[in-house]
Amino acid sequence: MLFGNMISSPRDVLTPTQALELANAYLEKASKAHDPYIALILCHDTEASLSQAARGSKRFEVQGVHEGIANAYLSLGRLLDNRGRRSEAQACYKKAEKLSERVKRGHSKAGHGDCLQEDCQCQCHEFHRREGSQEDQQEHVEESNQAPDHSSQSQSTQDHDSSINHLPAQIPSDSMSHDKEPSLVPKTEQKQGRDITSIPQAIFAKNIRPPAMEVKLPKADERLNTTSQLATCLCLLKHSQLLEDMLDPPARKWIQVIEKDNDEQDRLKILATNVIRAFKREEIKDDKVIAEVVCLAPVLEKSDFQYLLKNLCKGIDQSILLDVHQLDGVAQLIHCAEPGYLDADDLVKILELLSTRLRNTHSQSSNHMYQLTMAVSRVLDAMADTKVKGLDREKLHEPLTLYLSEIKDISDPYLVYQAAYAYQALLYVPDDETLWQATLRRTGKVIQGVAGLVSAVKGLDLNGFMNGLKDIQQGTSGAAGVFKLAKSTIDGVTSIAESGESFVECMKEGLGVKRKLTWYPALRGAESLLRSGQLAQFKRLVYEAPCRLDPAFQWGLCQMLGEVAADSMWDAKTRRSAVMFLGEIYSNRAAWESHTNIQEWILIILMKLALSSGDDVQATASNLIQDLESRADTQEHAHIQTCRQKDHSLYPLRITSSMMTTPSLIDRAQNRPNVEGHLRQLRKQHLTEQGKTVYIPSQAKAGLQASDESRFQLMEKVKEFLNSERKVFLLLGDPGAGKSTYSRELNRELWNAYKKDGDIPLHINLPAIDKPEYDMIAKQLRKMELTEPQIRELKTHRKFILICDGYDESQQTHNLYTANNLNEPGEWTAKMIISCRTEYLGTDYRDRFQPGDRNQQSKSTIFQEAVMTPFSRDQIDGYINEYVSIHQPLWEAKDYKQALDLIPSLKELVKNPFLMTLSLEVMPRMMDPGEHLSATHVTKVGLYDHFIEHWLERGKKRLGEKKLTPQSKAAYESLIDEGFTRNGIDFLKKLAVAVYKEQDGQPVVEYSRYKDEHSWKSEFFSRDDEKQLLREACPLTRNGNQYRFIHRSLLEYGLALAVFDPHDWRRRTALVSSLGRRGSTSSVSSFEVHNADERENRASERRPDLSSPLAWRSFVNEHSLVQFLEERVKQEPVFKQQLLDLIEFSKADKKWRTAAANAITILVRAGVEFRSADFQGIRIPGADLRNGVFDSASLQGADLRKVNLGNVSLRGSDLSRAQMKDVQFGELPFLKYDRKVETCMYSPDGKSFAVSLSDRTIHIYATSNWERTWILSGHSMEVRSIAYSPNGDRIVSGSEDSTVRVWDVATGDCLYIFIGHIRMVRGVAYSSRDNVVASRCLYGTVRLWDLESGDCSIISFGSINDMVFSPKGNTIASGSYDCRVQLWDVGSGDCRSILIGHTTSISYVAYSAQGDLLISVDDDYVVRVWEVEAGTCRHILQASGSPVVSPKGNQVAVYGGSEDGVWLWDIETGVCVRRLLDHKEGSYGVAYSPQGDQIVSGDNDMTVRLWDVETGECRQTMRGHTEYVKKVLFSPKGDYIASASSDKTVRLWSVGSGSSRKISTHHSGAVMNLKYSPKQDQAVSCSKDMTIRLWDAVTGAHSRTLIGHSGIVFNISYSPQEDRLASCSGDKTVRLWDIESGACLHTLIGHTNTVIDVAYSPQEDQVASASADKTVRIWNVNTGECQHILAGHSDSVWVVRYSPLGDQVASADRGGTVRLWSVETGACQHTLTGHSKGIQMIMYSANGSQIASTSDDKTVRLWDVQTGTCTHSFIGHQDKVTRVMYSPRGHQLASASYEDKTVRLWDMASGECQHTLVGHRENIYAIAYSQGGNLIVSWSDKGEARLWEVVTGDCYWTLNHGSTPSTGNYLSHPFVWMSPGVDSFITGDGGGSVMVWDVVKQGDQYRVQMRWRSTNGQLTVEGACVQDVKGLSDFSKRLLKQRGATGKPSVRLREASMKVMTMASVVSNLKLSSSNRDTLNMSPTSQAIPFTRYLEQQTEQATDAGDI
Repeated sequence: MLFGNMISSPRDVLTPTQALELANAYLEKASKAHDPYIALILCHDTEASLSQAARGSKRFEVQGVHEGIANAYLSLGRLLDNRGRRSEAQACYKKAEKLSERVKRGHSKAGHGDCLQEDCQCQCHEFHRREGSQEDQQEHVEESNQAPDHSSQSQSTQDHDSSINHLPAQIPSDSMSHDKEPSLVPKTEQKQGRDITSIPQAIFAKNIRPPAMEVKLPKADERLNTTSQLATCLCLLKHSQLLEDMLDPPARKWIQVIEKDNDEQDRLKILATNVIRAFKREEIKDDKVIAEVVCLAPVLEKSDFQYLLKNLCKGIDQSILLDVHQLDGVAQLIHCAEPGYLDADDLVKILELLSTRLRNTHSQSSNHMYQLTMAVSRVLDAMADTKVKGLDREKLHEPLTLYLSEIKDISDPYLVYQAAYAYQALLYVPDDETLWQATLRRTGKVIQGVAGLVSAVKGLDLNGFMNGLKDIQQGTSGAAGVFKLAKSTIDGVTSIAESGESFVECMKEGLGVKRKLTWYPALRGAESLLRSGQLAQFKRLVYEAPCRLDPAFQWGLCQMLGEVAADSMWDAKTRRSAVMFLGEIYSNRAAWESHTNIQEWILIILMKLALSSGDDVQATASNLIQDLESRADTQEHAHIQTCRQKDHSLYPLRITSSMMTTPSLIDRAQNRPNVEGHLRQLRKQHLTEQGKTVYIPSQAKAGLQASDESRFQLMEKVKEFLNSERKVFLLLGDPGAGKSTYSRELNRELWNAYKKDGDIPLHINLPAIDKPEYDMIAKQLRKMELTEPQIRELKTHRKFILICDGYDESQQTHNLYTANNLNEPGEWTAKMIISCRTEYLGTDYRDRFQPGDRNQQSKSTIFQEAVMTPFSRDQIDGYINEYVSIHQPLWEAKDYKQALDLIPSLKELVKNPFLMTLSLEVMPRMMDPGEHLSATHVTKVGLYDHFIEHWLERGKKRLGEKKLTPQSKAAYESLIDEGFTRNGIDFLKKLAVAVYKEQDGQPVVEYSRYKDEHSWKSEFFSRDDEKQLLREACPLTRNGNQYRFIHRSLLEYGLALAVFDPHDWRRRTALVSSLGRRGSTSSVSSFEVHNADERENRASERRPDLSSPLAWRSFVNEHSLVQFLEERVKQEPVFKQQLLDLIEFSKADKKWRTAAANAITILVRAGVEFRSADFQGIRIPGADLRNGVFDSASLQGADLRKVNLGNVSLRGSDLSRAQMKDVQFGELPFLKYDRKVETCMYSPDGKSFAVSLSDRTIHIYATSNWERTWILSGHSMEVRSIAYSPNGDRIVSGSEDSTVRVWDVATGDCLYIFIGHIRMVRGVAYSSRDNVVASRCLYGTVRLWDLESGDCSIISFGSINDMVFSPKGNTIASGSYDCRVQLWDVGSGDCRSILIGHTTSISYVAYSAQGDLLISVDDDYVVRVWEVEAGTCRHILQASGSPVVSPKGNQVAVYGGSEDGVWLWDIETGVCVRRLLDHKEGSYGVAYSPQGDQIVSGDNDMTVRLWDVETGECRQTMRGHTEYVKKVLFSPKGDYIASASSDKTVRLWSVGSGSSRKISTHHSGAVMNLKYSPKQDQAVSCSKDMTIRLWDAVTGAHSRTLIGHSGIVFNISYSPQEDRLASCSGDKTVRLWDIESGACLHTLIGHTNTVIDVAYSPQEDQVASASADKTVRIWNVNTGECQHILAGHSDSVWVVRYSPLGDQVASADRGGTVRLWSVETGACQHTLTGHSKGIQMIMYSANGSQIASTSDDKTVRLWDVQTGTCTHSFIGHQDKVTRVMYSPRGHQLASASYEDKTVRLWDMASGECQHTLVGHRENIYAIAYSQGGNLIVSWSDKGEARLWEVVTGDCYWTLNHGSTPSTGNYLSHPFVWMSPGVDSFITGDGGGSVMVWDVVKQGDQYRVQMRWRSTNGQLTVEGACVQDVKGLSDFSKRLLKQRGATGKPSVRLREASMKVMTMASVVSNLKLSSSNRDTLNMSPTSQAIPFTRYLEQQTEQATDAGDI
């Protein structure tokens, strides 16, 4: 408010009353001001406000306002009188008197207001007009004489180039006398009617805040970064009173603090002095150094100021060539001088010095003259603005006048203009200073120093000037003086065009006349407006200035516009406007009458701008020049070309100095080490390092469980992180995912954007740093050769962006952020981006990276992570294009892309960036682009094999072309003779082994010749010629004395090659022919039983070498290494056998146990299954067997210590006597009861867990071992609610018996029984104060129970549905039937407030964790978020369900019983941020993790799901419950989840316990169909999960998954040759697959609805498909074209079959019609009608003469194919018939009914039903005859199967797995008879399992036993024997027992040919385990008793209620 008269927004928006109040405020400040000039400014602010008050009042209805104005004028006059301003005081007295008279007379007409307004215009400056300007000038002179202290303080306005941001130096003015409003446009021009107001409105449309550099105000004793920061601080302290109302709040606060700290003020002043001294010592005083020191000028003490001025003048005087920069510095010093700092002698000496230097420089180059003359102009500008007494005008002017007049002989218009400008400036030195000049000069200089901190831009208000040339700003007298001068001197001046003079002549004419010309002050005024951001006023001044046609004015105007456009400190829009303004002047010649020289000057400026650094201004200038050229005539076009050829550097523009990049003066003043120079070198180095690296912008996803489809640009996400408050960004990715490449690219990009004093990027290769957990940053800086003082400087004063690469490679376990104390006081300040392999981390990996305590800080606030995603196809194509462009390989881009399209395995590999690089390198070596590639199979290890060979061969070639020394040449030839490539591979293998053996895999090797000469390192890094050559050829990189492989994976590959090298094995095989027979052994057969001698002989034959890496180190957790080896297993049978041998050797000798553990881990990862394997006595401690298959394996006595058995299948295995200490199962036992679980709860400390049951008891468990400690018994009815006390030592329970009980958790005692409720207690809660319990009964009464006194208070009678304590425990919130939320005081029981808004009964209330928000939900599912203190509703959320508030209180999760999933709402915005939609049948419980980053939900589909809150992705799906899940909760640490279900269990799940590389051969959806290939001995299944899976029918190994369909795969069909497969899907397509490669050969598109069935033709040239679109299509399998569309069905076609000969197709629809079609013509041959309902199945007879059909009409019909007639109709089924099957001999027909659950056998000849097979309890899906036709198997829903004897109809065998999920679709047929030689069949179920069963005849009986079953990724131990195992914890024993393990071995078949477990024994063992369970009696007791004693007392009545 202090400088309200200078704000861009005028005060005319104020009401009269407001203006009066403002005037009185100024008046009060003025009366208290000590500084006379400040007081004078305030007086004029007062006058301006009073003028506004008078003008704004049209009527005088409110008398008090006018009296107030009169009184204020009277007070102002007195104040001015006291200050010696007599004429101004008299004017105020007169106004007061006139106003008082009018008020007395009571004038209230409108005219009075007008008169007053006129008075305001006329009398505001009465002292100018009525008393006369000469008198006023005389008064000014007298004032100067009488008050020298005042005048001495009156100095010039600030220079516009002294700072980036300032207030304008105002237009110089004399007093001015007009009686009427003047016009700025000369009369001559008004007559001619010229109009230049057509300047586009977009140009300088509005005022803006002038550019200002942001300045951070330092704390006391804090080091300053820039000199401008110091200048700002001193300016604030020096002028705090003047700036009080202008500053931002932080600046005002800073002043308040520092003004109290005298030591800090002294420090800042001393620092300014030291900067001046540092300047003196500076040898090279360039423009940047001078700009730095001069910015201190306005705030220097007088002695420092004069010292600096003296040094600058001395530099000018002593320089051989005139130093223009120092001359500019002198100008800026004069301009910024404080009052009293300069006197006449100073200026005289400076002008004499200039005169002398000008004469000496006259003969120098023109370019130097330009710079010199411009600098002189600036000095003279400053002097013209400076009020100094006693100047001798003649003495001052004469020398320079003489020099400037001599320039008449020069014809260069630029130089002549600068000389003319300097000459005019000289004429104004010295000049009398008016009040407004003094005011704005003083305030402008102050604001200049703090421009970045002012809250509003202050500037000129031209309204008064334009309306009468009275005021250039309200309240500032004499503001229009410049325009009076302009008018008096410019009247009658005509344009150059009219006068006929040239531009140069016109300028020279001014040099000879000692007359002040108007264009000079007009330009100064325009410049002031422009530099202060008053662009609109600037534009108005320009086009209304009377001198606007003056060529000098136009030249100066163009120069100003060019400087604005070139100055990057201005915003882009303003700069573009300046360019367009220039274009307007150039184009609008009629209005501007600009001379040719002016137009040439504009073109030169535009061309200079067009050549500037690339930005919008460059483009704007370039486009403008092109536009001007396009519209130019021939003459003008030539003129433009002439301008292009000129040297534009001769015409400089003055722009703001760029940011300093050299060490600054303030650094030296603070003894700051020079770090910026070193950093500049680093920046240059990093920016040139990229070379020929191919980089494609990386993409990532938010978390490990997030979908790859949710990917985002990683660089954008990291930049968001850098601009946030987060501290650590964890970048995860698979090996080769591009983490290191991205880290280097990020480092390069950050260095590219680096600015002085900015955050420093620091790329740290963690493996290369010794112990990075200690002082990591300093170690890296020392490696970069920074000195210790530099390091200390950086640590104390700079911030870093740490890019830490290779956390896994450095084998770290420390949290590097916390270990290095980052961002702690006195430590390094940094953000950290750290990369790590995904496989290296465990489930709680965030603890290694997250700052602080994970339970204290949420990752969403300080921690962020991302996982790099595989390359998308677009990224792959982009990478290929860039690679080909840079490296120009043999192949073109199209060749690479074709190979990727044709090789499915390669397409998957190249999604990994490093493998992509390898692939592009070696693909031209591996294959020709023209060959057939679809059958090619490429593996990762194969790529590495080719890459290494290619690299070494290229190195060999390079060395051969290199000039070698004789010794090196001899070594090279020796290596060539021995085989250079093989020598290189051997070198690589040995080095890899040594790195692992000697450095534990740490990849960086430091080698010092003197230190390591006798160490293992010398074998590889010595100066030996051969070693040196091999090093140079191998894929190694060197950095100083550090060596490493170019990628970590090459080290791992080298070690894998050392484990097994196929080339070495083949070489040995060739030498020792006796080993050849070992090359093709099978897998499991080696574990068949042999006698001891044979076993010993075989073992001795193939005993491996103990020096193998597998024997001396565990590689179980080296996932990338294991992946190489598992691929070798699949490729090389001999390697597989070697690994099996290692396992075998471990039985006899424990020295092989490490090798055996490695071996079996590799084999399991390779998918080898060990069904029925003889593993008795094997030693494999620490092995990772997750997801392995060991069904029926013999593991007796095996050493399994610390083995990971997560998700392993041990069905029927024998583990008796095995050592199983510390075995990991990754699962917890569940809690099983015989009564319904009501609720469950963790104690707050997580040490206890409580479960309440419907039998009135509460069970307490210790979570350390999940032993039950107490059963709390006492309630006489069901316990409805329980709650722990805050410290977890007590439990409160509420029961239907209307009582509340408090229990002691440690002793199990009932401490209190509270009686008072008259109905059942529905809810209880414990106060956080630990002394109050609340309870709520059925009718809604809430009671508070005091645990100390036992007192009860009632806070509400009835109507309450829910209640909750506030986090502080002092308030209870309740929701009631009457739609109200009430807050109750716990102490008094009073209702504090009522929250009204709901319209239906409130069912739920909850507090946020902080207690500031309350959530309520009503019966209409309207959720309201209330602010507790204000009692207002912040948001209304319309959601269907119950809410749960996140721990941080920032989010609400809403769930319910619908299918809408879980909704997450942001409390702050009230917006739904995401939905969790995987639940299909609604959620019944939701809970947040303690950290708030995860959500667990329980579902009606019996699953528990874990979600990531940030991404909305499902991280984990937990299955096991058999009924819906009713409640879920996290443990207090968030590491476990408990779920309670209606199946009477509580299950305990480990969060994130699943394998990071989970293997499951299960389908994830129901199996729809199965087929068997005898030729391949292969089974194929299709599923609801949209996939097709191929299985080895003998071993059960899952060989391939075919992925491509986007809908349910309904059916599949083998080709007759069994090498191809056809599939049909709900996605309306048919796909043809190559079985060998897995490639999709064709996708057949044409159907418009679901394709339900598909069949291959016998000739294999066609497939037929049936669809719900009522058509059948016949396709050509070679071309993929549709040959026929068979239309005619009236309903969906469900079945299609080819006749045995292939000439006919039969199809059946839901309407009951069968049609027979000609394959050749597509014509319908017959329509078979007779069924009255839909047809389920049709089947040709073996000879093709008949067709059998089944129907929903309960019949089976036989049709004659030739005639189309029905020959038989089989009637007998009681419901729809779904399946039919011909017997192998064709004499019998079997049919099955889906719902009558019977199978009928029909005689083909007689049509009679021979047998009705009854016994199924579930719907029958499938039937099949055995190969011999003597047996038939029926398969029903939920895994029920029966084996029948065909002749007798007897059932020989039954299997009933009632828990198997239903397929739920009778279109499915998950059953097929398999073996032609041995009776076996394959089945599938609704859970996705595929099983193979063998039918074995023993005497007259048949037995069916499972051969294998697909694994489901879950722990499976049914029938496993765990008798006498050693070391297995009771905890794990209970788990295994729950899963079906037994204490005795299962019965097994011991036949050599049948190593499988019988299904009967499984059932037997299940029954046995059930009968042996411990049982409990759950009847209530009156007191709590120990569980063991309770068990003893109640055994007889036990019902297995509590065993876990």
